[in-house]
Amino acid sequence: MFLAGVPVEDKLVLTIAANLRNAGHDITAEWLEGAYDKEVKVLALQLFHRDEILEVLVDCPEGLCELRAVLLKQQEWRVREGIS
Repeated sequence: MFLAGVPVEDKLVLTIAANLRNAGHDITAEWLEGAYDKEVKVLALQLFHRDEILEVLVDCPEGLCELRAVLLKQQEWRVREGIS
């Protein structure tokens, strides 16, 4: 599945969902799991999805470093541009 334009292995999508659930972001976790179940190939992320995923990728597992870097750059750009 592609998240934020980054290819993410299926098992890592489920890892992100589990981390989201552990952090109390059940809605985003369910949304990601639903996309996984439907075999979605490219998933558009809303701003709050991006922020919540970035939050749980602080100690990111191997294979998710690129996604974390992209989300971090996007967040920095939004802050710089005054977009929340």
